[in-house]
Amino acid sequence: MKKITLILSLLVCFTSVIFAQNKSGGKTVFGRQVNPENITPSGHIRCASNEYEEYLRSQDSKMETREQFENWLAQKIKEQKDLQEVSSQSGGIIYIPVVVHVIHNGDAYGTGENITDEQVQSQMTVMTQDFRKMAGTPGENFSAVGADTQIEFVLAKVDPNGNPTNGIDRVNMCKASWSTGDINSIVKPATIWDPTLYMNMWSVNFTDTSLLGYAQFPSSSGLTGLNANGGAANTDGVVAGYGFFGSSDLATGNFAAPFDKGRTMTHEVGHFLGLRHIWGDANCGTDYCADTPTHQTANGGCPTHPKANSCGTSDEMFENYMDYTDDACMNIFTNDQKTRITTVMNNSPRRASLKTSTKDVAIPLFANDAEVIIQNSCTNDPTCAVPNPPSPAKTVYLYNRGTSNLTSATISYNINGGTTYNQNWTGNLATNQYAVVTLTNSASYGTLNVSITAANGTDQRASNNTASKTFGITNPLAYANTTSFTFNLVTDRYASEVSWKLRNQAGTILYSGGTGGTGGAYTNGTTNTLQYVVTNQSWTLPASGCYYLTVTDSYGDGLYDGINVGYYTVTGASTNVVNVTDFVASNPANTPASRVSYFTNNIALDSDSYSLISDVKLYPNPSRDFFTIDVPQGIERTGKMEIFNSIGQKVVVKNISSDADLTVDVASFANGVYFLNLNLGDATKTLKFIKE
Repeated sequence: MKKITLILSLLVCFTSVIFAQNKSGGKTVFGRQVNPENITPSGHIRCASNEYEEYLRSQDSKMETREQFENWLAQKIKEQKDLQEVSSQSGGIIYIPVVVHVIHNGDAYGTGENITDEQVQSQMTVMTQDFRKMAGTPGENFSAVGADTQIEFVLAKVDPNGNPTNGIDRVNMCKASWSTGDINSIVKPATIWDPTLYMNMWSVNFTDTSLLGYAQFPSSSGLTGLNANGGAANTDGVVAGYGFFGSSDLATGNFAAPFDKGRTMTHEVGHFLGLRHIWGDANCGTDYCADTPTHQTANGGCPTHPKANSCGTSDEMFENYMDYTDDACMNIFTNDQKTRITTVMNNSPRRASLKTSTKDVAIPLFANDAEVIIQNSCTNDPTCAVPNPPSPAKTVYLYNRGTSNLTSATISYNINGGTTYNQNWTGNLATNQYAVVTLTNSASYGTLNVSITAANGTDQRASNNTASKTFGITNPLAYANTTSFTFNLVTDRYASEVSWKLRNQAGTILYSGGTGGTGGAYTNGTTNTLQYVVTNQSWTLPASGCYYLTVTDSYGDGLYDGINVGYYTVTGASTNVVNVTDFVASNPANTPASRVSYFTNNIALDSDSYSLISDVKLYPNPSRDFFTIDVPQGIERTGKMEIFNSIGQKVVVKNISSDADLTVDVASFANGVYFLNLNLGDATKTLKFIKE
């Protein structure tokens, strides 16, 4: 990836919280508009489970509707209550095995999103306190309808391969932040453990920093003619931003008040077990529980009693975990909510099986037991500037799964079965602690085979001693041996927002089209009610060149209008060198959204740079609160940002290490003219902005 330095001068407006926008002017997540009442007073999307459910339904026509699920569940609840009237329940506690996938970007333990074991364990403690209504804890309540759901949460002690674990799965996914779409399509399928045996939880860094978490609702069963599906198995579980995972009362870590007491996951696990928002996601809606008072809408902050509403309720139950109040104000599940949870746990696929899972039961441990886990290699994808990026040395996690401290180990490894190298490690790891070990002779592509040949002299468990992983270029640079290419584009219904430019390696524009929001559309015109099509546009490109196509949507939601999703392709010599079918911005508030696609007809490329500086945007300008810098794909985002006032005084210095869009808060700035110096890699540019 090429390095560029930019200094931007603009008129600007900043905020610390960003929301995706749609054509109706609302805020969106999973491409769905979030009702304004579902936004907390602090500007956070407390929970996106309802929007996620709608998104999943749009992806699977066989997925049951909310009404079908509720009709099924209502009958099962009746059966459950009839059973309780005939014979009392055993009173047994349900223990749910949990795996927490800590998704990070190569951070050191306890840094950034690579949260500590203690922070993870604090989340288990909070959920157990809340679901058990434990006396003397924040989960205790004295409500007449307050319930002990008789569910406890235990970090798994056995992994899917039958080896010991502490239930914390740390994975370097080589990306600083994640959109909800990518979490579902990339993170979850790549990391999930069997959802019939584990409740999967993910701690991530959301690209949309205003989002706290979301869950997948349970599936039902026995619906005639319907695929009993509440969502795919490989996405089942609950997700939270790492700053909202765990409790600051129980552990030190990376917490974000006022959502720092672990109640984001209590709330989301409530959804996972079948509970709806207490206001029913509608004005005076229903959560299908008779003992929760009707709420007019979501509550935020910490209200006071009595809190009447226009629905006829004299006092709302804003302490309920399924409301949106601050973490410190939540402490109630009700009896009817317990009945829903119990019914789901007895009948719903991938929930009922958790009751009988033994993954929370420890297996016999040995004194000396080391485990090796190969980490992902964070290589840059190729561009025309760097067609074949070098492969760095590989890293492994060396875990101590024994009861004695691990002080020495020998790691044996090779690439593609070639020369075998032995690397000795020394240190001092307590049980379930790990060390990051860089394998010194592993800087190449191919299949890495690793094994532990000694742990404190002799490793007593062989089943977790070996691992293999294949490393290659993630997205090889598209190549076609031709000078004739064909471009096809289908926009969404807002074609006038779309523009595109094809540049060569020097940054010269060879072909372009669209208006990008300046009015009208393409040369033959269109309207804002139909998708617009560019068909079979011919490009003649010099041989031995390297090219990149930038498609920009000035509104910021990509080729997506809430209904239609557009696409674009470039074909040469019967080869699709560009095929973008998923151009939906992960955070459309960061206008304009751009996609950059590279291809070449020169298989032997040099290291010339692209001139991408002109594609960097800063907006809005002028502004009162925030500005955002949009850096298209293909530009390295490591560097520094400095802001100076009109008399040359430096007012902000900020290091840039994230690949997320950059947002800068200037709400506290005095009105006037400022200058932004942005340095990315080796290039620099200055832009002026105005704070109103």
